Amino acid sequence: MLAKTHTAALQGLSALPVTVEVDNFDDGRFQRCTIVGLPNGAVRESQDRILSALRTNGYKTPGNSLVINLSPADIRKEGASFDLPIAIAVLLSYHFLTIPQPDQYMFVGELGLDGNVLPVKGILPISIKARELGYKALFVPEDNAREAAVVNNLTIYGIRHLNDIIAHFNEQHQLPPTLVNTREEFYAQQYTFPYDFDEVKGQENVKRAFEVAAAGGHNIILVGSPGCGKSMMAKRLPSILPPLTLSESLETTQIHSIAGKIGKETSLISQRPFRSPHHTVSDVALVGGGNTFMPGEICLAHNGVLFLDELPEFSRSVLETLRQPLEDRTITVSRSRYNLTLPCSFMLVASMNPCPCGYHHHPTRNCVCTPSQIQRYINKISGPLMDRIDIQVEVESVPFEDIAKAPKGESSATIRERVLRARQIQNERYKGIHCNAQMTTALLQQYVQPDDQALNLLRTAMKKLNLSARAYDRILKVSRTIADLEGVAQVQSHHIAEAIGYRNLDREDWGV
Repeated sequence: MLAKTHTAALQGLSALPVTVEVDNFDDGRFQRCTIVGLPNGAVRESQDRILSALRTNGYKTPGNSLVINLSPADIRKEGASFDLPIAIAVLLSYHFLTIPQPDQYMFVGELGLDGNVLPVKGILPISIKARELGYKALFVPEDNAREAAVVNNLTIYGIRHLNDIIAHFNEQHQLPPTLVNTREEFYAQQYTFPYDFDEVKGQENVKRAFEVAAAGGHNIILVGSPGCGKSMMAKRLPSILPPLTLSESLETTQIHSIAGKIGKETSLISQRPFRSPHHTVSDVALVGGGNTFMPGEICLAHNGVLFLDELPEFSRSVLETLRQPLEDRTITVSRSRYNLTLPCSFMLVASMNPCPCGYHHHPTRNCVCTPSQIQRYINKISGPLMDRIDIQVEVESVPFEDIAKAPKGESSATIRERVLRARQIQNERYKGIHCNAQMTTALLQQYVQPDDQALNLLRTAMKKLNLSARAYDRILKVSRTIADLEGVAQVQSHHIAEAIGYRNLDREDWGV
């Protein structure tokens, strides 16, 4: 008998509907099972998992042969999520199970040999597609149920075992639908951070730089000796960024769902992601790709922060892959099997030592590096990449006496209030972009009009400090953000002066 069930296959950040067709017949030969429809190795192996799970639970299939078709046949099927829909179709074909109106249901899940249903990746995009196509209910592994229940107007059933579905449709035991109060949970968890800026003693100039970066969405690099607090402060940046909106959260959660990084207790990601890959990361791991598509670190940092510690230690090829995503806020991954364009709008936060030994300009320790060694170290970061980093800050070590005497710092909540006010000004000013860092040249000329005193100061600084030409636009963008933090309409000389102070690495005498 021919039987059909419905499921979905992942393609990038979206899902495509797949129909599972099973036909059993006696062809006079030994029992055989064939899966067609461009299955990969994991899908082809599903026949052994499924038949073992059925036998273990008392469903002995006769000696008929099976042909399993995954339609449409021109789309490659990957992963173990097809186990459950295939098993249900096999049960239907042998009359072990009856489902009234089977076209109203979608099934997703991996099967263990004992019939347990195991979690899979990409449940959220599949749930969105199921609702879009008008399915009545979606059956998923219990560990994925909360994630799937984010989608409204679709009934979600979380299942532990194959027998749960059989009992449900045979009306022996009705499965309870999974219900999640998504909005309440989302807003309740938005402001719970593991790190806070009130734990940082001293470093007021660096905390100010982080506030400016957060207010304008600017990329930032910290230069300082080991142990001065670069990584500690970078980890606290998400606590002063504007909270995720529901649409941003849904988009971010989809990416993490496909990467398999959503916990069973998580429904929607409520805080901006913070990704910190090791400097040995490959360009594929950073950008994404592989034979089976997997989002890279820059996609996982979408709507959040990408922190690159010890920036010069990353390979040159890895660093150069950042140039296009930083400019376009999207990444196109082209491989022989697919061509995908993915969102990757993130803030880049980088840190580095000032020299190979790490103690150039240190107040108490002597640097053993020559000027040429320092310059070679700095030159590991290309000019085009540095051109995309708006704020460059030197971080000085705080003496122990000052740390011990320093009072508790300003809290992240207080800083975040100022950041939110500045972002609100930018949201009202622009259409199509969200922050000052995304300003085009035309917008820069329209909205950044310094007074005469400010222009003279900028002109003098460009000459006396030997600032590079690429620093000009960056200084204007950052000064616009500083003015927004003060709530003033026109960029003034002290805004320009502070922005100039954030271009340390552009100075020709830096490193001497």
